[in-house]
Amino acid sequence: MRMGDLAGAMVRLRPAIRDDIAVLARIRAEPEVYQRWGGDEDLTATVAEGLADPDTRVLVILHEDRVVGAIQWSEEADPDYRHAGIDIYLSPEVHGLGLGTDAVRTVARHLIDDLGHHRLVIDPAADNHAAIRCYAKVGFRPVGVMRRYERGPDGTWHDGLLMDLLAGEMT
Repeated sequence: MRMGDLAGAMVRLRPAIRDDIAVLARIRAEPEVYQRWGGDEDLTATVAEGLADPDTRVLVILHEDRVVGAIQWSEEADPDYRHAGIDIYLSPEVHGLGLGTDAVRTVARHLIDDLGHHRLVIDPAADNHAAIRCYAKVGFRPVGVMRRYERGPDGTWHDGLLMDLLAGEMT
């Protein structure tokens, strides 16, 4: 494993690089992923912009040495509000295998144990029951519904569920 890689039980996470953009854009174009993540017409450019964002760290999710998605985090640095937020997407062909739970747990462990965060947040769409179950398996708890929180690719607003995890609650 290279420096910066994180190992889960079933996945390996490594920093995303330019060579990953095409496969990540293909995953983002999958209807199940696009429905939740959206993006500009040029998903290749959207993914490249995400990798270039200095405030977000993007890792690819590898399963059996194949890129199957991405997980990213950002940090709130203000000491009075310090925490980190996580986002993830996976190829639909690996949904239901536990890879998302493993990737979220692996990043959460890194953020808590290595980077010293005491609180993490994640904000799935309120109707994304599979994602909510995944995050709950790691220990995330619902905080509340954020009404009309995010505009979907179809232009309509939908609710988000704010979930958080405190350092001692990870399962």
